[in-house]
Amino acid sequence: MNIDMIRAAEARLKGAVRETPLLSSPALDAIAGRRVLVKPECLQHTGSFKLRGGWSAVSALPPVALERGVIAFSSGNHAQGVALAARRHSAPAVIVMPSDAPAVKIANTRELGAEIVLYDRVTEDRDAIGAALAAERGLTLIKPFDEPQVIAGQGTAGLEIARQSLALGVTEAEVFVPCGGGGLSSGIALACEAAAPGLRIRTAEPEAFDDTARSLASGCIQRNTRLSGSLCDAIVTPQPGNLTFPILARLAGPGLVVTEDEALRAMAMAFAHLRIVVEPGGAVALAAALFHPEESQADTVIAVCSGGNVDAAIFALALSKLEAA
Repeated sequence: MNIDMIRAAEARLKGAVRETPLLSSPALDAIAGRRVLVKPECLQHTGSFKLRGGWSAVSALPPVALERGVIAFSSGNHAQGVALAARRHSAPAVIVMPSDAPAVKIANTRELGAEIVLYDRVTEDRDAIGAALAAERGLTLIKPFDEPQVIAGQGTAGLEIARQSLALGVTEAEVFVPCGGGGLSSGIALACEAAAPGLRIRTAEPEAFDDTARSLASGCIQRNTRLSGSLCDAIVTPQPGNLTFPILARLAGPGLVVTEDEALRAMAMAFAHLRIVVEPGGAVALAAALFHPEESQADTVIAVCSGGNVDAAIFALALSKLEAA
């Protein structure tokens, strides 16, 4: 992985993805006790940053591979990103999804033309299922995070953050990034290392699924003891990636961990003060910025809201936090 791959991905993504802005609100600044800038990747096509990596990987395939098709495994956001990229490149797509994924993510992925294969994330191995289908049908497997072209695509968000923060006069800040396997956070870390070295990446995760924070603290990859049971389904993975973790170990600060209640409250604050819809996993970085001021000494925090594909019932639960405030 290197910055040249990220810049090449950005060229291929031009016109296919949105350049999401940096948003701000005096109310959020007051809650956090510092300047908070929000990168709303929930406004991206398909509702999350995952289109960046999906498009980067699909667009890099040779014609013969596109003709055979692609396969991906995902709880929903990577699924939709790959499905849309495949459709735009006239390539078949098979998506392996956990049966407990939010219904809206399953429905949206199916509407994008992908074939859905459901599995039980507790008793079945998605990697094994994906590998078997790929071998049987000659499909190209596009991994959700531990794949160079996917990391390169996610890194384009970091190039945008570098340009946008500089335009605002921000040269020193911490960038809080929701983290599952680490594709987004490692890509942003590489981009900022080259384009904005004064920006330091911090990963954010939900409690009980804090494998990256524990891995960064110990210096070696740690696994989660559970693989389900979190509202933050978008960032629940077994462990950091073999490609992503060394990047984060070199470039990221200590990991941040928030509660599910804090993620829901951050969703409510994002809606109330920025008028954006964020899903629980996509809100953990903003939750860390708002409710864990002791975790960072930076005068400015840039919080990435990585996705907004949330079921109505969960979003209603988040909005109920406004009434309780």
